Amino acid sequence: MTIRLLSTRADLPGSGLRRLAAEAEVRSWAGAGRPGHGDLAALAPGSTGILALGNDPVDAALMAAAGPSLRVIALASMGFDNVDRAAARERGIVVTHTPGVLAETTADLTFALILAARRRIGAAAASLARGNWDLFRMHDHLGLDVHGATLGLVGYGQIGRAVARRAQGFGMRVIHHDPYAADDPVSASVGLETLLAEADIVSLHVPLTAETRHLISHRELAAMKPTATLVSTSRGGVIDETALLEAIRRGALHSAGLDVFEREPMGADLSPLVGEPNVIALPHIGSATDATRAAMVDLAVDNILDVLAGRPARTPLPGTAAVPGGVPA
Repeated sequence: MTIRLLSTRADLPGSGLRRLAAEAEVRSWAGAGRPGHGDLAALAPGSTGILALGNDPVDAALMAAAGPSLRVIALASMGFDNVDRAAARERGIVVTHTPGVLAETTADLTFALILAARRRIGAAAASLARGNWDLFRMHDHLGLDVHGATLGLVGYGQIGRAVARRAQGFGMRVIHHDPYAADDPVSASVGLETLLAEADIVSLHVPLTAETRHLISHRELAAMKPTATLVSTSRGGVIDETALLEAIRRGALHSAGLDVFEREPMGADLSPLVGEPNVIALPHIGSATDATRAAMVDLAVDNILDVLAGRPARTPLPGTAAVPGGVPA
């Protein structure tokens, strides 16, 4: 009997898809642009596994279209808010993600956003490109120091800890808020109110869940220093973008560095935060290096192959089963 697998994209970094194709029939979305729900549902029937990117919705309808053979959904991403986990759990489907392979790369990008936002690098580069550097002026492009500043990490998992290690090289004081992470030699655990009040840079590293949606909104932004910078490489929905835009435009916040947005991808219909003078905006490139993106796909493929071979998945979502129909760990 032929094993069928669905990949939500036909063009992925590395050799992962080729490895899958050696073991099963792989049906991939090969159209231009993002696949619609109907596009994927048409390819899904009879699938034993689904390989999906982090912003391709895998809902109950797509699982139903795959049929009773579906055993594993492997995400080539750390985040998992695109999957209907309740529907997967009800059907006994293993859902996996890719921790451990993108933390360092995303931490690099986080620090790039911190530096760019605090030092107003984007505005300075744009001014130079416009031909405005006609005279040296002491007051041009003044930013704020990163060295010696207080860094507040909301979420202190793999990426948060990697950012904290980088902050040591800048002589920063590091604090974090995470109910599951105590003090360590690098960072002190504090309450969220304390972190917001004391941090010069607030960096978000939490998954998007019902509890963290709009975790940073009007009240939290008002609690931050007017000289503070807000950075996010987590998920766009963690920030109330309307509240952030208001704070930036009122001067209630110095700057923001955003790699993620509530609506992704945007196309030409940009978020109003894109183009704001004090906002550095990037198109979700936290893990975007050749090596890391290939490693993400490889780990997702390894999870599928393990489940197909009757082995436990390597990186099931926290609190979920590693084998089809199994008991959550």
